[in-house]
Amino acid sequence: MTTKEIVYTIPLRKAKKKERNKRANAAIKIVREFLQRHMKVDKVKIDNKINEFIWERGMHKIPSKVKVKAIKNENIADTTLFED
Repeated sequence: MTTKEIVYTIPLRKAKKKERNKRANAAIKIVREFLQRHMKVDKVKIDNKINEFIWERGMHKIPSKVKVKAIKNENIADTTLFED
């Protein structure tokens, strides 16, 4: 079993172009699709800290980017919020 650990900075600018009431949900979807594409996995598990970081200022005012640490185990990617 091979494990791979990478830190990504994921831009969320596309989510800011969505309707105000759908921005946070779109940001979560962008994070999931980004990690599927870059880590070549089918399933991505997003930690609750990432969700809280995106929703911190509400659904309208999402952050412009998020820094995550992704760990790949076989065909699943577990992600957590990256803290320096």
